[in-house]
Amino acid sequence: MIYETLKAALAAEAPVAVATIVGGDAPIGAKLLIRADGTTVGALPGDTPQAQIIADAQAMLLRGENGIRSYRDDLQVFIETYPPPPTLLIVGAVHIAIPLVTFGKTLGFRVIVIDARGAFATEERFAHADELIHAWPDEVLPGRLTSNSHVVLLTHDPKLDDPALKVALPSPARYVGALGSPRTHAKRLERLRAEGIPEAHLARLHAPIGLKIGGASPEEIAVSIIAEIVAARHGLTGK
Repeated sequence: MIYETLKAALAAEAPVAVATIVGGDAPIGAKLLIRADGTTVGALPGDTPQAQIIADAQAMLLRGENGIRSYRDDLQVFIETYPPPPTLLIVGAVHIAIPLVTFGKTLGFRVIVIDARGAFATEERFAHADELIHAWPDEVLPGRLTSNSHVVLLTHDPKLDDPALKVALPSPARYVGALGSPRTHAKRLERLRAEGIPEAHLARLHAPIGLKIGGASPEEIAVSIIAEIVAARHGLTGK
């Protein structure tokens, strides 16, 4: 049952982890599959600290880590994680998005460009993207964001950015960033607070987006954005 569930999860790109007893007095090879929400398939022996193993597996799944964890009575458990593939979702098919797609692909991201404006989101401009979606972001993002999703908002348009942020900020997405000056960002925060978005969610937003490298061209700004995403993936959040 575990292998069938794991195979289905991988096919659906759903994050899961598998804990296997590899040392100690418990039966070697006993396995437990753990989903991101903590639900499980399989069983470990009744005297194992299953709740702690599940919590460790969930934390490791968020970080994409594998390794052996030690528990009481010299119990050794190997936790192998299967996070969803890293995905970069770019909202706004603007000039900056073109090199950003290239940089994202080079770094191994699956890159999705989202824009309902057909004049911008053309196959000619974004033939190098994995997916080009002609729709409003708040129609596309629900249900697509995982702990390995990275959302970048480039439109400068509150009609597009604000609805997208209402979906992205409470989601499991690892990174959410928005283009705009400090003044633009301050107004954005005012609007979102007025909509009742909690401060804890607003604190997740990287804005103004990108590391401060002095970039001005679309390519330089794209470099600063992808650099900040890489830093966030490694737990570095400072500018």
